[in-house]
Amino acid sequence: MAEGNHSTVIEFILAGLTDKPELQLPLFLLFLGIYVLTVLGNLGMITLIGLSSHLQTPMYYLLSSLSFIDLCQSTVITPKMLVNFVTEKNTISYAACMTQLYFFIVFAIAECHMLAAMAYDRYVAICNPLLYNVSMSNPVCSGLLVGVYSMGLIGSTAHTACMLRVVFCKTIINHYLCDLFPLLELSCSSTFINEVVVMCLSAFNIFAPVLSIFSSYILIIASILRIRSTEGRAKAFSTCSSHILAVALFFGSLAFIYLKPSSVSSLNHGKVSSVFYTIIVPMLNPLIYSLRNKDVKIALNKLLDRHSLPWKRVFCFGKKL
Repeated sequence: MAEGNHSTVIEFILAGLTDKPELQLPLFLLFLGIYVLTVLGNLGMITLIGLSSHLQTPMYYLLSSLSFIDLCQSTVITPKMLVNFVTEKNTISYAACMTQLYFFIVFAIAECHMLAAMAYDRYVAICNPLLYNVSMSNPVCSGLLVGVYSMGLIGSTAHTACMLRVVFCKTIINHYLCDLFPLLELSCSSTFINEVVVMCLSAFNIFAPVLSIFSSYILIIASILRIRSTEGRAKAFSTCSSHILAVALFFGSLAFIYLKPSSVSSLNHGKVSSVFYTIIVPMLNPLIYSLRNKDVKIALNKLLDRHSLPWKRVFCFGKKL
């Protein structure tokens, strides 16, 4: 261990999601399938938005960025988790653990603020449609994305820097990834500063986006209620309910873990809650935000028709002969 880390620990052992041998293989297959769907769904969405001129709008730029965040978040966590299911002793070096912690926090915070940016985009589109091109111009959209990733980088740097000063005297992390509270449980030095930083930054990075989303949806719902068409209102409410469900899953599991003191937090329950926002939500987001979207379906059909056209011509030519 480098002298500057002030720690005698050179590697940790990840306890994983469960210690029951009979569940290892079923869980491995389950999470492998989820990871494959996550990669295909999010990578497919990024590719579709990039290739379709029909989707070159601020709304879909944000969707593409959300898919990128989900893809990276899942990739930071799931492969190491899968290894834990097929090995008896899953070790991770100190440097690798701190690296995983850093990028895990970057993308977790970025997703919080990305969801808020998407809610703002929908607020402008529904409540101020005539000003949409001005309020969500390319510079504004780019500024939102820069702000989202900057918040992730700043928050993660602060958390990781505080973690590097901690002296560890235990090596078994009661989790499937290197997370803040499970690592602090291994400390034999004071963690007061770490806990204050966690509470302050977590409160800001959860409450600020939630307040923004909540305010946006109050205005959106008020605008929807003024729609005279019953069918139009039902369709709009359906879209909002899907978004709110995903937001509730993501922020609810985050709040359960990070917005209460570690002394009363159950790490075993925390692991289960972490599964929702680290693994399940990244898989569901392409479906919730994109695949149920009519424009995305149209763009996908056009893309498939474009690539299948040569085969159609060959088939028709063969029939004519």
